[in-house]
Amino acid sequence: KYSNQAKDKLVSSEVATAVSAVVSEKLGEYLEQNPKEAKLIVQKAVLASQAREAARKAREMVQRKGVLTLTSLPGKLADCQEDDPAKCELFIVEGESAGGSAKQGRNREYQAILPLRGKILNVEKVRFDRMLASQELTTLITALGAGVGEEKDISKLRYHKIVIMTDADVDGSHIRTLLLTFFFRHFNELFENNHVFIAQPPLYKVKKGKTELYLKNEQALEDFLLDSVTKEAKLTRANGPAVTGAALADIVKRILAGRRVRNQLDKRGDARISAQFAEMGLSEEDLKNKDKLELLEAKVMAEVSRRHGELGQAAAEYKQDTEHGGWEMRYPAGVHGVRKHTLINADFVRSSEFKELSTISKDLKTQLVEPIALEYGDGEPPPPIKTNDDIATIVEALGRKGLQIQRYKGLGEMNAEQLWETTMDPAKRNLLRVKVEEMEEADGIFTKLMGDLVEPRRLFIEENALNVRNLDV
Repeated sequence: KYSNQAKDKLVSSEVATAVSAVVSEKLGEYLEQNPKEAKLIVQKAVLASQAREAARKAREMVQRKGVLTLTSLPGKLADCQEDDPAKCELFIVEGESAGGSAKQGRNREYQAILPLRGKILNVEKVRFDRMLASQELTTLITALGAGVGEEKDISKLRYHKIVIMTDADVDGSHIRTLLLTFFFRHFNELFENNHVFIAQPPLYKVKKGKTELYLKNEQALEDFLLDSVTKEAKLTRANGPAVTGAALADIVKRILAGRRVRNQLDKRGDARISAQFAEMGLSEEDLKNKDKLELLEAKVMAEVSRRHGELGQAAAEYKQDTEHGGWEMRYPAGVHGVRKHTLINADFVRSSEFKELSTISKDLKTQLVEPIALEYGDGEPPPPIKTNDDIATIVEALGRKGLQIQRYKGLGEMNAEQLWETTMDPAKRNLLRVKVEEMEEADGIFTKLMGDLVEPRRLFIEENALNVRNLDV
């Protein structure tokens, strides 16, 4: 007798012992003689066991009685009083310290706080059962209240606004990415229903006297400093009327944009040289004519010496560029005590940094013709201006005068009142809603950037390396 028509289980007790002994003996012999097949069979059995265990855990998480009762909620969760999910917000906060401040500063009526300790698992690289073994993730799943896997019922979601609140640094970005990966792989309905948001905590606090202002990033600080100075400053030039106000702010922003590009170039060589080639309009055609290239190099180095003094380095080494045709120049010199080779070739001319610097330089040349002077309303004599970069430096210094500028390293540096005022108060906060418009394309990106395979990720980095604008290493 068998348990069903498939005959996968023997239920006749009178022959079960004999059959079991024979099958065990013969199966053992087969497995010993066929180790590859034996390994596959064992692996399949282990995977089946892991799947059963994961399913059991998922069922338990859903079956815990009264998901809306205080007794079943995770201890780390500071829940809200509101029962209507459409009115409830869950803040997933990086760090116990920031979580404590958020709990004190929140509106308890509709805002819940769940602190995260450190980075969560990258669910793109782990099995379902391992994910359910993670305390941080099971706590999050339980807090959401919708279950997971086959037991998931998104209609039971306890919060319709889920806010990721992490520090404004590399670790914070990593944690945010890991959370988004988790939601995309196991709760993509959250994106479809517009439930996922990213908080925008300030990076700076600016204080002057008794007045305080919070600014969310570097760009906001830059805009604030420029606006405070350019209202009263006046830039005189030889090729037109004096510039002030918004027009002056725009010029300074262009100069600062060029400075940021030069900082990027400085990571790969001596930006004093490479940036000057860009500003003087080096072209791929110039690289194919050595005589013309040598004349341009002489002008570049003369201007570099005028701006920065003698660099004390060897002259350029010329080498034929077999890949693109023409020539390339290599400056084997140290920058700030670090050995770097500054390479000027066709790849450099084609780079986004070169193109951006060239455009900025052309714009500024049409707007600023020496002699240039910057006058400010405090009556002090205008400082000397040797380069366009001096204009930005002077404006920044004037903007910072009399200010106390605090840069927050993390959410934990803000007290409860500050966190509420800047990041959690619906009347003042800025939230970014996360939308996934192309699920298939997003699936490919998550697989490529967060998955196990290294080669696709390496190719992606190589193809996009020159387009990076905000690299923190």
